[in-house]
This record gives sequence, structure tokens and C-alpha cells, in this order.
Amino acid sequence: MNKAIIIGATSGIGKTLALKLADENYIIGIAGRRAELLQELKSQKPNSFYIKTFDITDTNKIVENLEALTNELGGLDLLIISSGTGDLNDKLDYEIEKRTIETNVIGFTCVANWAFNYFENQKAGHLVAISSVSGLRGSRIAPAYNATKAFQINYLEGLRQKATKLKMQIFVTDVRPGFVDTAMAKGGGQFWVASVDKATNQIFDGIIIKRKKIVYVTKRWKLIAAILKRIPRQLYDRM
Repeated sequence: MNKAIIIGATSGIGKTLALKLADENYIIGIAGRRAELLQELKSQKPNSFYIKTFDITDTNKIVENLEALTNELGGLDLLIISSGTGDLNDKLDYEIEKRTIETNVIGFTCVANWAFNYFENQKAGHLVAISSVSGLRGSRIAPAYNATKAFQINYLEGLRQKATKLKMQIFVTDVRPGFVDTAMAKGGGQFWVASVDKATNQIFDGIIIKRKKIVYVTKRWKLIAAILKRIPRQLYDRM
């Protein structure tokens, strides 16, 4: 039986992925800050879930919690980082920027680093992280959010390159959503907003069935990504 850990399983994509994996007979360690929401999720499939409550920004305890959860599962095949934060910050409030960096960079790196080393030691495993199409360019209204997602995209690419050099069965997948109908979708002018269920099904197909390196959610956001990359800097600066 396959074993997975999902960081950020209390709501949104992390929660629905947990349920999807449970339906596919995975044993899953679910982690997040809100114990009551984790308990609520566990109550839906008591035999599928193991709970560990912690904050991804508390890096002094991340390794201890991940190792304890892995021991409870009896091993680990797949780790998904679905936790993250980001707020519109047109006034450039430093506390918002700091909180975003602590979660999306420092906490993310601590988890990803531990997971890759674990998979390297056992010579196999799959690391998945939910980054964002936003990481492809900067943003005047959410500078730290876009910048931290760019960090995640590059960090995952580095780990993927490392896995290739190691010649082990280690897979690294970067999931880049556009707009998904979750609490993370903020601001006006949103388009192509996917339901959480649709996004989850496409992510599951991309990581479990096809083991892709990069998954755009929904698939049409691959077109937007291509356009974003090609907008000249002189034009983008005025947007």
C-alpha cells in the first residue's frame, strides 16, 4: 500500500487531494496548523489518515514531525507540499511580505529539503509542490507572493536536476495552478477559475498517472504561461 504525506491538508487542494488519494487506497499523513480541520478530514476516512498538527514556519520542529509521521505510516513514497500563503499587498506592508517569505520560502525549503534527502536515502520517492503560474513574473500588487513562487519553481528545478544526476527513481513535480476556487484566489478580474475538484483531478492525473515534471492547472494555463514569459520587459513594467 502506497504511503503519502500532504502538508497543508486542512482545506483547498490539499484536502481534496488527500481524499482522492484515500480513494486510491493510499495511507496518508495529513498535516497542517488547524487540528480541528484535520480531525474533521480524518473522520471521513478514519483508517486512511494519520494526523500531525504543526506550522510549516516552525522549522525547528518540522523534521521531528515529518519523521514521526513517516514512522507512523511505516514509510513514505510521496510527499506533497500544498501549504502556502499570499495576500495582495499594494501598500507594500512589510509584515505581509515577511509572513509570505517565512511560509513559502523558509518553511517550504525545510520540508522539500527533508523529503529529497529521505528519498535519496531510500533511492526512490516522489516530491510534489504546489507553486503557481504567478511565479513566472513579478507582481506590483503581490510582490512577495510572486517572488516566493518563483523561488519554489527554481528550487524544484534544482532538485529535479539533482535527481537526474543521481540516476535514482526520484521524481519531482512542480504543480502550477492558475485561478482555483479556494481561499488563495484573491482579487478581481479572475478568469478561467477552476473548481477544486477539477483542479484536483488534473493534479492527480499529472502526478500519479503520468508523473509529469510540470503540471499546469487547468491545462489551458500552459498557454497563459507561454504568453507571460514572452511579454517584453518594457511592456510588462507598465502593466
